[in-house]
Amino acid sequence: MKKRVPGLAIVAAIILSFLVIISKNSLPAVLPPAKVLPKEEIETVNESDLKIPPKFSLRIFAASLKGARDLELSPQGTILVSQPQEGKVIALPDANGDHKADKQITVASGLSRPHGLAFYGGKLFIAEETKVSRYRWNEETSSATLEKKLFDLPKGGRHFTRTMAFDSQGQLFVTIGSTCDVCFENHQFLAAVIVSDFEGNNPRLFAKGLRNAVFITTHPQTGELWGTEMGRDFLGDNLPPDEVNIIKEGRDYGWPLCYGNRVHDTDFDEKVYIQIVPQPPCGETEPPVYEVCAHCAPLGLQFVTTDKFPKDWQGDLLVAYHGSWNRSTPIGYKVVKINLENGKAAGVEDFITGFLTGSLVVARPVDLIFDQNGALYVSDDKGGFIFKINYQN
Repeated sequence: MKKRVPGLAIVAAIILSFLVIISKNSLPAVLPPAKVLPKEEIETVNESDLKIPPKFSLRIFAASLKGARDLELSPQGTILVSQPQEGKVIALPDANGDHKADKQITVASGLSRPHGLAFYGGKLFIAEETKVSRYRWNEETSSATLEKKLFDLPKGGRHFTRTMAFDSQGQLFVTIGSTCDVCFENHQFLAAVIVSDFEGNNPRLFAKGLRNAVFITTHPQTGELWGTEMGRDFLGDNLPPDEVNIIKEGRDYGWPLCYGNRVHDTDFDEKVYIQIVPQPPCGETEPPVYEVCAHCAPLGLQFVTTDKFPKDWQGDLLVAYHGSWNRSTPIGYKVVKINLENGKAAGVEDFITGFLTGSLVVARPVDLIFDQNGALYVSDDKGGFIFKINYQN
């Protein structure tokens, strides 16, 4: 009598249900493109250089703001902007309402790469590379006095910008980029979003696997945290996609092992996986709401809620594409509108263009913010401009 092999049926079932993921060694190599930077020969910009849809107007609100980045609106409507390279935060009051900043007031100086700005409870919060601090804000003088350091942050390395957002409950969210292009980090707060309360107590990990989620905002109806993310470099002109994400607590957004809609980065991760669906390492990662063109570098984002913009734009998402630096043909350099239906992207269309003309860079859009009167402001860290956009019904 032939002896039966124990577990033979089990082994067969396992073989049928497992999926073997091939390693990168069996795939054709993808060489990085030649480093081609757009020619940045234009040092000034005219309002007519930039193109916007009919019924919109665009003005230069402020200029000579080197490396202008994050925009914030004070409780009484004063625009603030961070200048990481200069170590400053600047206020731009427009007391006479002529659509141009009256002057530039230094709110804070001598800071270490200040980037993120936020107001909550009448206080100003500033995120530098390695710490978050809270300031007492004086609206009459557009000045701020340090109140306390809330908590420290890990040093940045490749990505030093830190950006903040508050939700309606007073939770403070802070984005922290990776120290590298693609690697395993040695600190849980790197390539992540962290959260604390208003007082900065007990900062903790909120979401991970976010290589460089430079800007975040909260959805005006759902309260969800939305953010842009820039993917890794050197996978060619068209990979990986950049992303717009809904950032959820406890979720993993894939980096460094995965990108886009759960695509395994076999260029970085050479392991051979034998696994059950959903396949590790990407099966449990959170896919993006919208895949942005590779190397477009999405930064600031704002939901349209003002009734001063077109009625059919309500609830849509505006995103600033900073523009590529290592693509054979430059791409990005514009502000787009992502049409949203039930929280999902239903298409995208250009809103402000002309930042890139041929190979000449006029400006690089960074952040977006609406004021209390429904005007939109766009910062530019190439020429140091702040643009103001109005809509005329």
